[in-house]
Amino acid sequence: MSLIRRCAVIAALLFAAPLPAATDALAAQLVARIDLSEQRMRVYVNGRRYSSWPVSTARRGYRTPVGTFRPGRMHRRYYSKKYHGSPMPHSVFFYGGYAIHGTNQIRQLGRPASHGCIRLHPQNARELFSLIKRTGKRNARIVITR
Repeated sequence: MSLIRRCAVIAALLFAAPLPAATDALAAQLVARIDLSEQRMRVYVNGRRYSSWPVSTARRGYRTPVGTFRPGRMHRRYYSKKYHGSPMPHSVFFYGGYAIHGTNQIRQLGRPASHGCIRLHPQNARELFSLIKRTGKRNARIVITR
């Protein structure tokens, strides 16, 4: 094969191949860290603290799962099928039926009050939802610790 032909083949392979590593490197990384003992969520974008918000997690008799998760399905408007159609605005599901979502019970924020979901002030839930949409679910993590 001639040198020109070899260069043409190499160039075709290089430019035809997708570059997932390059696009992933340009995408923002978002981490939402929820501390159950503090009842607080800290949001980081590209390693820098973006915000800190009070949350409500599982009250006595219920549990909020602990671990590292990726966002799953997301809904601007959602109503619980399990708990009497309760509103769950800006829901970000992360483990089965568990979600981070807005609540109208804002006086409960900062202490355990839910059936296991992570409740946020509606404005904060909207902001987190928007951040995850912008960065992409693949580039977001939800870390829940005790």
